[in-house]
Amino acid sequence: MSDTAQNPETPPQTDETAPDAAPEKSLDTLLAEALMRADEQRDAMLRALADAENARKRAQADIAAAHKYGLERFAENLLPVIDSLEAALGVGEATVETLKSGAELTLRQLGTALEKATITPIAPAAGERFDPHRHQAMASVETEAEPNTIVAVMQKGWALHERILRPALVSVAKARPAPAPDA
Repeated sequence: MSDTAQNPETPPQTDETAPDAAPEKSLDTLLAEALMRADEQRDAMLRALADAENARKRAQADIAAAHKYGLERFAENLLPVIDSLEAALGVGEATVETLKSGAELTLRQLGTALEKATITPIAPAAGERFDPHRHQAMASVETEAEPNTIVAVMQKGWALHERILRPALVSVAKARPAPAPDA
């Protein structure tokens, strides 16, 4: 039998009263550790908030720079067009042929600059189906063509990526009126 069973007045030993158990930390020590952890967490939170604020400011600066310098590449592509136009105006005695060839060269340069900026023409062919999202009907004409097809293009349109900058101005075929029955 054990000592406890022989001597009922002796309390059984627990971990708290065991002689080899670690002494309990005092309340002051626990409080100091808790305050230290709270300070560390507060510092971490403040750093995270500062990092988030810095990221927000960087993003705003990037957006502002994109707005301010977004057209830089396009403008660089237009500079040769300006140079060609100035050179054409600087020629003293130009013939009609040289002016025409210079204008054609300048138009090709402008087309290249627009193409690099993904600005594409909307130039529908005659007979193409009328699309109100890409075309603007300026007139409807009675013809032998199928109704709601394009008869002629008055002015081509332009698109930037998929956004329409200006719709193509077109004439659209309309159905001929049915002949009146003889009465």
